[in-house]
Amino acid sequence: MTARFKLLGAALVAAAITVLAAVTVPAPASAAALTEVTGFGPNPSNLRMYLYVPDRVAPRPALVVAVHYCTGSGPAMHSGTQYAALADRYGYIVVYPSVTRSSKCFDVSSPQALRRDGGSDPVGIMSMVDHVRQRYDVDPARIFATGISSGAMMTNVLLGLYPDVFSAGSAFSGVPFGCFATTDGSEWNSQCANGQIVRTPQQWGDLVRNAHPGYTGPRPRMQTWHGTNDETLRYPNFGEQIKQWTNLHGLSQTPTYTDSPQSGYTRTRYGGSGPTAPVEAISMQGVSHNLPVDAAQAIRFFGIDTTPPTSAPPTTPPPTTPPPGPGTCRIGYTVSAWNTGLTASVTITNTGGTTIDGWNLTFPLPAGQTVTSGWNATYAPSSGTVTARNVAYNATIAPNASVSIGFQATHTGNTGAPASFALNGTTCSTG
Repeated sequence: MTARFKLLGAALVAAAITVLAAVTVPAPASAAALTEVTGFGPNPSNLRMYLYVPDRVAPRPALVVAVHYCTGSGPAMHSGTQYAALADRYGYIVVYPSVTRSSKCFDVSSPQALRRDGGSDPVGIMSMVDHVRQRYDVDPARIFATGISSGAMMTNVLLGLYPDVFSAGSAFSGVPFGCFATTDGSEWNSQCANGQIVRTPQQWGDLVRNAHPGYTGPRPRMQTWHGTNDETLRYPNFGEQIKQWTNLHGLSQTPTYTDSPQSGYTRTRYGGSGPTAPVEAISMQGVSHNLPVDAAQAIRFFGIDTTPPTSAPPTTPPPTTPPPGPGTCRIGYTVSAWNTGLTASVTITNTGGTTIDGWNLTFPLPAGQTVTSGWNATYAPSSGTVTARNVAYNATIAPNASVSIGFQATHTGNTGAPASFALNGTTCSTG
């Protein structure tokens, strides 16, 4: 069992590098910091609670519970994902639960964890939610959960047990509620992990309904992400989650909307075609368990990607922004490679004295490398001289501020970095 947890954790530690990094919002330096909270209420499994409250909290703010992967922690989830940076922009509050048991995996398998108020981790997490609600004017209709791997499994559990609390969830590489159930005290269920537990939609739905008997109210919306090459929590778990959540919403298994938000991704929506459909599922072709975590898309699905009224009014930019002058940009570039694939993390720093409003970064991709997906920018073409262009939320780079982007690519043996980078046509320094 320990080896399995190490495999799950190793994949997700790598994922913490691959996740969408926080972008620097062009605003005064934030004084907000991650804070540990103790004595927050009933906590039968000795979880730790970390809280992030942005400097500018929206009126009636939303609350996001961000749940880490095996071998991870609340602070690692905070530093390795974009949820805090987006909270700075949109004014919501984030809770990061943190496991203290040796596996650092959340309990999604015991009978206690799979029954409402039955004990174990879900009870401790609910105490964290209640603690925040007692101290901040949280909008009860805007409480959400999101997680990676073990945290994605817990996202399914939280939404299943507390449909009257959570409005929606976003699960990255998870399994359905109840799939990991065991009765022998083991935290690991190989049959579920290997995608061998297949049930009808009704059976999956009944597992959730029986965990909270008598509840007849609305069910939370669910967004789920999965790589087709997931070697740790196999891809069939993606379809089983869709079965479960469409059944809980009384929906057909036939999508009402299908598109491809980027190359290799297939997005299906059930019960609606809009951005907040009851169920949204994103299949990622060729992607392993170490998948890129698009926090911005999770926040979009939650419907909380609007700037709060308390935010300072935006300044009007000049009609055109001149390109940065020589030596006014610096590029950091790191690669994590395996077999025939790699992920590249790129940091663009404005070292000049003028704000950059709208940017494109051009670089010659080494021979044999082909971009298959990316985040925090659009990429074209997929090989040769590639240009990464800003997306809506990171178009502006203030002086001394940075934007982090990245992409996944295939390679034929050369995993090196581009020889040069040009920002808006001007060559940047590297390092």
